Amino acid sequence: MEMTTYTVVGTPVTREDGPEKVSGKTCYAGDLRLPGMLWGKVLRSPFPHARIVHIDTAGASKVPGVHAVLTGRDLAGMLVGRALRDTPLLAQEKVRFVGEKVAAVVADDGDTADEALTRIEVE
Repeated sequence: MEMTTYTVVGTPVTREDGPEKVSGKTCYAGDLRLPGMLWGKVLRSPFPHARIVHIDTAGASKVPGVHAVLTGRDLAGMLVGRALRDTPLLAQEKVRFVGEKVAAVVADDGDTADEALTRIEVE
């Protein structure tokens, strides 16, 4: 019976992309800054299970630099999921877990989007 031997065990192996990553030269999606780029951020539920009575987005819409504020009502019927598309893109009528997306904001920059999120009122 012949045994397989691995010459790598005990020997350092340099990953091809390693030096670029550890030096900070690798460009990730979060590093991109393009002219006219907009930022999107979502408001997430702090509750594990709750009924959504009303969402008021008027305050968020008035923040200068905000281009859109969306709720589950705006995206009704849009479902996502890896194998089975059965999860609403934004919660509709109720949230089912902590962190479920309730509303989304599109703005000129991240700080403006964050400010708009604080002005969304969810009952």
